[in-house]
Amino acid sequence: MQLQPIGHIFTQYRTKEECPIQPVYSSEAKGRIEVIEEYAAGLKDIETFSHIYLLYLFDRAGEIRLIRPTFLDDEPHGIYASRHPCRPNGIGMSIVRLEERQNNILIVSGADVLDGTPLLDIKPYIPRFDIIKSASNGWVGDRPLRPKPINRE
Repeated sequence: MQLQPIGHIFTQYRTKEECPIQPVYSSEAKGRIEVIEEYAAGLKDIETFSHIYLLYLFDRAGEIRLIRPTFLDDEPHGIYASRHPCRPNGIGMSIVRLEERQNNILIVSGADVLDGTPLLDIKPYIPRFDIIKSASNGWVGDRPLRPKPINRE
């Protein structure tokens, strides 16, 4: 399997230590999505949506470990039961607010991604289809958000 980037995500975050660990910590952070010109036609009507999913490559994530602590809990959890970036296939996903489209460039807010991250895909966030009112929070439960230092290696 081979995936090719359709563009890149540009943000103010140059290092893993600077980068927010979830979008809840970056709601005001601006970002710029540059879609490669040959894929720009696929952006037709994207500006009709307020939010979009960004699927991207964790190209600087670090060592893959299948069980590890998370930022919400010191107790180790399986990588598929967390959002840790050090994953076997290194695919990340964020929901961002689409502020503006300028041809092949999207201006977004809520970006929690490292500067220069390869973009794999864009999908519209559609509340009518994407909100699942009966969804469970799993082991996260009602744990408070706590911006604690985490090992990003």
